Amino acid sequence: MKMSAFLFSAILLCASCSEDEDIIKKEDSMKPNKEIPAGNNGGTDHSPAENIFTTNSTVDDVISNPAFGDFGYLLFPIDRNVSRSMTLADISSSSIYVWYSHIQPEKTVEIINRLYSDAVAGNQIFYRIYSDAEIAADPSKADTGLFLFRGEVGKPFAITNAGGGFMYVGAMHDSFPHSIEISKAGYNAFALIYRPDDPYSDLAKAIEFIHDNAAELGIETDNYSLWGGSAGARMAAVLGNQAYLQQLTGRPDIPQASAVIMQYTGYTQVSQYDAPTYVCVGSNDGIAPWRTMQNRLQRLSALGIPTEFHMYEGLGHGFGLGHGTVADGWINDALRFWRNNMKRDENSGIPPVYAD
Repeated sequence: MKMSAFLFSAILLCASCSEDEDIIKKEDSMKPNKEIPAGNNGGTDHSPAENIFTTNSTVDDVISNPAFGDFGYLLFPIDRNVSRSMTLADISSSSIYVWYSHIQPEKTVEIINRLYSDAVAGNQIFYRIYSDAEIAADPSKADTGLFLFRGEVGKPFAITNAGGGFMYVGAMHDSFPHSIEISKAGYNAFALIYRPDDPYSDLAKAIEFIHDNAAELGIETDNYSLWGGSAGARMAAVLGNQAYLQQLTGRPDIPQASAVIMQYTGYTQVSQYDAPTYVCVGSNDGIAPWRTMQNRLQRLSALGIPTEFHMYEGLGHGFGLGHGTVADGWINDALRFWRNNMKRDENSGIPPVYAD
């Protein structure tokens, strides 16, 4: 079942070959303040408590809010030059989220307010996946974790992985929005903040963490899915492969994902151990050519693996949810594909039914 170390290394080496930009140094100002000002409400307006953040709220308003503890800085890309004085409108731009398009400030505000509301309601919204001892041994592991967008108790979960060319994590546009929509459909969605220089290890650890804490998290583990855009899609594909999953986790007790949902990436590896795979991409994507993605799915289909392919005319790279574009609503197709590929009940022989 194990794949060769040489083959796996080759995947890692080619992972960012089509997404080039100089790595931008981490900015110390993105780290959390040791002292959190009491009474900070996230902005200067007088919005209702559940929607206290607006497009005029600043990055500092968010990071300094007690609801976001010592992890608020991870809401924003720590490997990009993001000033704490920037507003949520300012950061919702391709100048921050390079390679991305159709970034909506309103969605950024919705994400922050959703997490804030969950936190003040007493729900844990962030989970560190490494222990204190592991972080002490490797401090970079402190910059990882899972933001939880809760669905219904007992429902399956998804892990969403943002892209960023393995140089930064573009979660605000490429995994948080997806997680919100997944949770609205009733499922539990975890957006992974990973280390760009060790992404596969962090996703493997996240899968282990969720599996081992399923009862506390209130989720079902047998029918999970892995989602990703660009670099994050490569991560989802690699850990969606049963052989790589076991190789990276060393845990034969952890089941394979029921589905992998991929957006705009040039990943080409194919194996009989790959999971059912859904793909969407734009016709004008100069980073991830649609024919490359289509060809991979054709090869998976030839192996008997369920697939679904969507190409959207005129769209380029990094369109995210695609609101206001020809891709608008693609996530509903992806959710349907996931449901259709959930593992079958041993007694009835049919997939479990989860209400929309």
